Amino acid sequence: MSDARPAGETGRLDVRIARKSFPKPSGDRLEVLRDIAFTVPRGRVAAFVGPSGCGKTTMLRIIAGLDRAYEGTIVQEFGGRIGMVFQEPRLLPWRTVEENVRLVAPDASEATLARLFETLELAPHRAHYPGQLSLGLARRVALARAFAVEASLLILDEPFVSLDDALAARLRGELAKLIGSRPVTTLLVTHDVEEAIGLADRLFLLSAGPARIVAELPIERRDDVSAGSRVAAIKAEVARLTSAAGVPATERSAAGGRS
Repeated sequence: MSDARPAGETGRLDVRIARKSFPKPSGDRLEVLRDIAFTVPRGRVAAFVGPSGCGKTTMLRIIAGLDRAYEGTIVQEFGGRIGMVFQEPRLLPWRTVEENVRLVAPDASEATLARLFETLELAPHRAHYPGQLSLGLARRVALARAFAVEASLLILDEPFVSLDDALAARLRGELAKLIGSRPVTTLLVTHDVEEAIGLADRLFLLSAGPARIVAELPIERRDDVSAGSRVAAIKAEVARLTSAAGVPATERSAAGGRS
């Protein structure tokens, strides 16, 4: 059963995916998700870390309503629009930067777009085409497009993958600024635990496929604990949990830090 609808006023995202599978050429089915269950309160940021190919993108597609062939329910109690940033920017090459953004947010005011372009340092590139942009700039346009619709739910599928560390850090800062300017419930899939710690309120650790949640870790920001100590402690806990969950050693580095 698939059910994605507003319901009630308490303001949270409830995800219950009992099972998701794909048909195989042999006639059997490949199970990719099993017993995924979590809740994210309105305005919070949840990060998901797990081995490559475990089903993280499939989970996001289900939550976004792009894949309805699964067993379970998705209830977004606060309603509203969904903004999504894929692993690839997916910009229309024959449209300018501004046109790519306005296509998804035709009612956005000039003042709103101007502030967004200024925050993401895209103002000088409004009339440029995607082929004229670096990968980092193209990812900024994808972020601008997702925020321009003033989404209630923002879904980010490894938005900074393949970028160098300095640029990724800069874009993470800009994303944090955008989320802070207008609280939006956010789901972030990443292979980088430090990225998750820097952006999220809570970290969910997924097993190898069929993916299931093996741990849920709160990310607390306390004045009496340095950022470095907090990151080290959470990374150590993630490494312990991935080992206990039977994640292959070759995948643990990806689940325990930058790769």
